[in-house]
Amino acid sequence: MITGDFSTLDGILLVVAVLIAALMLRPTVRDAPFWRATVTPLASIIGSGFLVVAPLLAHIAGARAFVAIVVIVLLSFWLGAAIRFNILHDGHHASDAPDRAVQALERVSDIALALAYVVSITFYIRLMCGFVLTGIHAYTPFNADVLATLILAFIGLYGLRRGLLGLERLEEYSVTIKLAIIASLLLGLMVHDVGHGYALGDLDTPDTGLWTTLRELAGMLLIVQGFETSKYLESTYPARLRARSMSLAQGLAGVIYLAFVALAMPLMGPYTRTTPDETAIIGLSGNITLVLPIMLVVAAAMSQFSAAIADTIGAGGVVEKETRKRVSARTGYPVIVALAIALIWTSHIFEVVTLASRAFALYYMLQAALAARIAAQRHSDGQRRWRVAAFAALAALMLLVVIFAKPVAA
Repeated sequence: MITGDFSTLDGILLVVAVLIAALMLRPTVRDAPFWRATVTPLASIIGSGFLVVAPLLAHIAGARAFVAIVVIVLLSFWLGAAIRFNILHDGHHASDAPDRAVQALERVSDIALALAYVVSITFYIRLMCGFVLTGIHAYTPFNADVLATLILAFIGLYGLRRGLLGLERLEEYSVTIKLAIIASLLLGLMVHDVGHGYALGDLDTPDTGLWTTLRELAGMLLIVQGFETSKYLESTYPARLRARSMSLAQGLAGVIYLAFVALAMPLMGPYTRTTPDETAIIGLSGNITLVLPIMLVVAAAMSQFSAAIADTIGAGGVVEKETRKRVSARTGYPVIVALAIALIWTSHIFEVVTLASRAFALYYMLQAALAARIAAQRHSDGQRRWRVAAFAALAALMLLVVIFAKPVAA
């Protein structure tokens, strides 16, 4: 339960969050092109999962939750390698003639990604509303759907009016607040674990079979999705900058996920026996300090808001690219969020997670096949065979996710 006493730890956590936010909002950091290029993929990667990942993994894998997040993060780096390869080569290959297979894979994967973005934007904003309304004791599914609709409408209209740079600025402030609070959360969990002992005795191992566990983990691919947004910022940032900033975003997000799951595990015992809802971590954080539940409501709001903006930017970039700029990203933003609003009213939140995971897996499968195709045509590259094999294997793995991913709540 949450006590009414404001402790020294509460004060320390607030100070840490304020100091980190102040550092990140300095103009030399905030306005640096490399950091601005990093913010969009980072916002999307962390957005969907950093608060729900620990309860979900505890429910799926029990005491093996940390092993599961290691596997998921490593898979995300493998996927990131394929996307970066495609960014750096931009569809070019050894032959001067256009490769129709490359062009077809690129187009189909972009269409799949645009649909996946609509699903993920729906999830982010619906999750955000769940956290906010729980924090003010006003949560009902209907209230969350109404609030999500209003916020999505705001994003679409703001994007139409202000364009990419306006959305990027909103996103940057949201990411800054989110990262500052995450740092405080990790510090609070560390203090709790040291003070109470790092005991995992309450973490039962689920009695579901290995195949079911793998299918449910496949349904969580959305948790680490988002790095591919770098591919669709080409109108603003050069290829090498986008590839390097994607690597930084994945590295930072990977460290955050690994640290959070490892530190949160002693509190996750209840979720090995029941299916968690999207706001589970807020109540549990009250066992640590008074201020953390409040900070987590803010972090959840900023996290999902920035992730939704990141994927709206990405979806707008896809629309602009595939229409060869006949439809601008700015014009596409309202259409994208209108589709997300429709999905809000027709789906359950964890069904959306798996639906989005399958959609992104389809995109990643096509991008991995594209990378294998391009790598196969680079005859002068000494690592050609290894790259072709690695990217082809990745495409096959993503096909399995598309077919077999299973909702956690199913």
